[in-house]
Amino acid sequence: MKTSTTLVMVPCFGGAPWNLMQMHALQDWPMRTFRLPEDLNNLEELSDFVLEQVSDLEDYILLGDSFGAVISIALATRRPRGLQGLVLSGGFAKSPITSPLLRGLAALAPFFPGVFYRELTLRVHAIKLRSVFDREGEIPWSATKTKEFFVKETTHRAYVSRIKAIEKSDYTGMLSRINVPTLLLTPEEDRLIGKEAAEIMLNGIAGSTEVILPRTGHMFRFSHPSAYSERIRDFLQRIFPDSASSTVDTRNLN
Repeated sequence: MKTSTTLVMVPCFGGAPWNLMQMHALQDWPMRTFRLPEDLNNLEELSDFVLEQVSDLEDYILLGDSFGAVISIALATRRPRGLQGLVLSGGFAKSPITSPLLRGLAALAPFFPGVFYRELTLRVHAIKLRSVFDREGEIPWSATKTKEFFVKETTHRAYVSRIKAIEKSDYTGMLSRINVPTLLLTPEEDRLIGKEAAEIMLNGIAGSTEVILPRTGHMFRFSHPSAYSERIRDFLQRIFPDSASSTVDTRNLN
């Protein structure tokens, strides 16, 4: 039997570790997650950080959600030792954020911490992430819940750093360097990212496959965790049909 491959969950823009217990369909796999640092504003430095988190692993699969998917793309283009597969949900190779309002808030964000950040910047950001399908979820979701998540998990410093990391990022020309099995897990409706982002990755990453999760939005890892993890499990079983043993490892949680 093949040695168990660890699933490494890379956090979304909020920076908080994944809730591994919600990934019901993946409990037979070794899993690891961590908290993103607040001060890194460069995708290459964030990739270095993730490499440090997997330095003890012989082989692993990166699961990146949203901002975590962008970090995972950046790392995968390096073809690091031990990387066996890639799951990207709600990510992009080049920032698709064209909204003048979001761009304006991003430009102002460094200068307005405190109440402005919590009550305006995060509120608008959360509204851009909402979907008409959120309330249908296994865990009914809303823009209010998204805002509360960011208020709890994402400091102003971290928000500004991550905005800087993605505002000029473009890995489109490097996607062909990704040489591991890749799943693009896409929500049916993503008002922030749009459909073109997945199309670019699908065309650029050789052998990649896309699965669209019906009646879901950008926050589908939070609202539809069972269906989300089931699609990932199906992909993993195709790659490593004989490899599974349960371990949960959470790092840098505080």
